[in-house]
Amino acid sequence: MSIKKLKNFLISILPGLFIVGYVVGTGSVTSMVVAGARYGMSFTWALFLSCFFTFILLIAISRITIVTGRTIMYNIKQHIGWFASVFIILGLMVTVISSIMGVMAVVAQVIQEWTRPMTSGQTGLSPLIISVVFLSFLLFLFWTGKHGIFIRFVSLMVGVMGIAFVLTNFMIIHDPATIFRGLIPHIPSTGKPHLIIAGMVGTTMAAVVLVSRSIIIAEKGWKVEELHIERRDAIISASVLFLVSAAIMASAAGTLYPRGITVENAIDMVSTLEPLAGRFAIAVFVTGIIAAGLSSIFPNMLLLPWLICDYKGIDRDLTKKIFRILVVIVTLSGLIIPVFGGQPIVIMIASQAFSPLMMPLLTIFLMIIMNKQKVMGSNVNGFWLNSGLTITFLFSVFMFFIAFEGYIDFFKE
Repeated sequence: MSIKKLKNFLISILPGLFIVGYVVGTGSVTSMVVAGARYGMSFTWALFLSCFFTFILLIAISRITIVTGRTIMYNIKQHIGWFASVFIILGLMVTVISSIMGVMAVVAQVIQEWTRPMTSGQTGLSPLIISVVFLSFLLFLFWTGKHGIFIRFVSLMVGVMGIAFVLTNFMIIHDPATIFRGLIPHIPSTGKPHLIIAGMVGTTMAAVVLVSRSIIIAEKGWKVEELHIERRDAIISASVLFLVSAAIMASAAGTLYPRGITVENAIDMVSTLEPLAGRFAIAVFVTGIIAAGLSSIFPNMLLLPWLICDYKGIDRDLTKKIFRILVVIVTLSGLIIPVFGGQPIVIMIASQAFSPLMMPLLTIFLMIIMNKQKVMGSNVNGFWLNSGLTITFLFSVFMFFIAFEGYIDFFKE
């Protein structure tokens, strides 16, 4: 393969790599580590199915964007109704704001614990100061528009963390059969596993990521004749997503689970890298958590203006005053836990678990639109895609009830 062909190939799979980078952030790491630490590899089935159905949704949402030349939010407004579109936007923003809250709190807690030996009194840096510094930095990048290099840098850091987890996985899993046993659907009767399962599925099969996928595909400008590239891109995205996420869960299952260590504080997650690099793993993991956190917060900061532009069908000009005000308001939600307190891990899992509550609606909307010949023309859904979306809908309904039961347990505490 020539350098030119290799370069073109890498460019063609960037949307898929964006999905992996968006999903494998602090929320994903938290969900997978908590699941592995508390239940070993028992929830491999949930991860596999969520990645498989994510693949189907990536195919569907990319197809409708390419054929119509419009994003999914605009299509929902035009062909389902404005109320449905606004409802989806509001649901997405609940996920986004709670995610920013949890992610920033986790990052701040990890840095505080990491810096304890470096400060007098062993107190570490103040979570509020840490949060203010990082959120101000992200707002500066947004305001100046100089965030391209930053996004590439943090993507590299997240990649390093993912590779570290994969390597750790090979070093600690002595019985591969545990992974295969985990593919058999089973919900433990002990503990409160429902919210964790919903969080795992929510961070993988995430409505906010799928909607962002539509925006990225629209900006790529792919045409109908390039649908085969989109399919290959979706396969790569779902496969890498499963590999990295399973490796993270396996790392916790092989280190924390046998010792009965449950993740209650963000710093507990550092233990998952000890078999690979000992104390050096702390610096690697903290760097990865910071990179993953900031790389997931940044697009979440911008999502509301993106969604408004998609809803109206206008250009995404984020220099407008109203959009800048909205970005600042959403970003400031990252200060809620440092100021008022809260449990970052619990809030993180709860925020991820909210996504399955929206997936049945989004899947139904996709099926309705994609079976309209006046919208899709000759590219209306065939038997296989309709079957895939039907099964995806059934799975999303099942996860809806899992998430609902998880929230009942959550509010009972």
